[in-house]
Amino acid sequence: MGHGAAAASLPAVNGNGVIPGSGIPKVDVEKMPVLSPVQLGPFKLSHRVVLAPLTRCRSYGYVPQPSHAALYYAQRTTPGGLLIAEATGIDETSQGYPHTPGIWTQEQVEAWKPIVKAVHDKGGIFFCQLWNVGRVSHTSYQPNGAAPVSSTNQRITEGQVYLPTADGVADFSTPRALETEEVPLFVEHFRKAARNAIEAGFDGVEIHGAHGYLIDQFLKSSINDRTDKYGGSMENRCRFMVEVVEAVTKEIGSDRVGIRISPFTHVQDAADEDANSLSVYISETLNKFNLAYLHGVEPRYHPEADVATTESLWPMRKAYKGTFIVAGGYNAEEGNEAIRSGKADMVVYGRLFLANPDLPKRFAVGASLNKYNRATFYSQDPVVGYTDYPFLEDVVAAQ
Repeated sequence: MGHGAAAASLPAVNGNGVIPGSGIPKVDVEKMPVLSPVQLGPFKLSHRVVLAPLTRCRSYGYVPQPSHAALYYAQRTTPGGLLIAEATGIDETSQGYPHTPGIWTQEQVEAWKPIVKAVHDKGGIFFCQLWNVGRVSHTSYQPNGAAPVSSTNQRITEGQVYLPTADGVADFSTPRALETEEVPLFVEHFRKAARNAIEAGFDGVEIHGAHGYLIDQFLKSSINDRTDKYGGSMENRCRFMVEVVEAVTKEIGSDRVGIRISPFTHVQDAADEDANSLSVYISETLNKFNLAYLHGVEPRYHPEADVATTESLWPMRKAYKGTFIVAGGYNAEEGNEAIRSGKADMVVYGRLFLANPDLPKRFAVGASLNKYNRATFYSQDPVVGYTDYPFLEDVVAAQ
């Protein structure tokens, strides 16, 4: 396929799980299993600290900007480390946030190439997260001002949407439920986007099936009110997800495909009446595809509030037979415990990795962490935020 060279050229992992030249000090991996090596499909990873897909809102005109995106991702790359790119639109109806990247045009593919190269030059493994936001949008984002597409005609009632110029907010627009015969067109959009990602040099893709976006709008019972083959039973509500996974795995190979699922999160009005059963059904359904990984979001992760919950990823994890990675506000010790207990094979870090580009090294030496600056999240300044957090050496030198 022409995109496996980065994995083949990685330096060998030494006996204690640290790649020479990675900048990560040697550790006792029994005490710190999150820094132990792991096999992910065809890729030999040197540690299990994964960069989360973090929307940055700096791809002006939906075209990624190599000038700062390459720096951002390269800063967070270690040899044999896995990075997941920010959510990337699969077609022109996909957008619902200002200046988020796409990968449906050749211009976008070409713009991604130097960004991917910057990660590969440092020995990293890079997956592109693919999404369509569905009803989490506004007519001002849509071609000809059309209604956003969804599984339903129901509008999101909580919160508001940032407008494309990022200078104001509005209520979410009322979506248009896709006709039964239209759904395969969006399966095709995911397939083509996956092919484009491979052309851009990515090692694989992560299908975004979480957080109330288009796929999740089919999965969740609180949203999906369809009466056709894509609605009603759990099997029917999962049908679109399955068709997307099937198309993408056939296109680029199952060992280069992951999927992110959040059965328990309620963002964007996305809840399910039996989230635990849904999580297990999804795991059992995906087992047959031999994916690179299943990415589960912890039920404790509620961006709108710190809400205690008794729900758990454990049943989902136990049902899934492949590599299982988790996200949801983990710190170093919680990540180690997730690996140690078998709850996860890898741990995804978002805000901590954003604020600490050398996060694996800081974990290894037990260093204090930079605090993230929430004020710069989703901001459009090409310089301030994201790439200006100090490395550990800079902190020490300044003391």
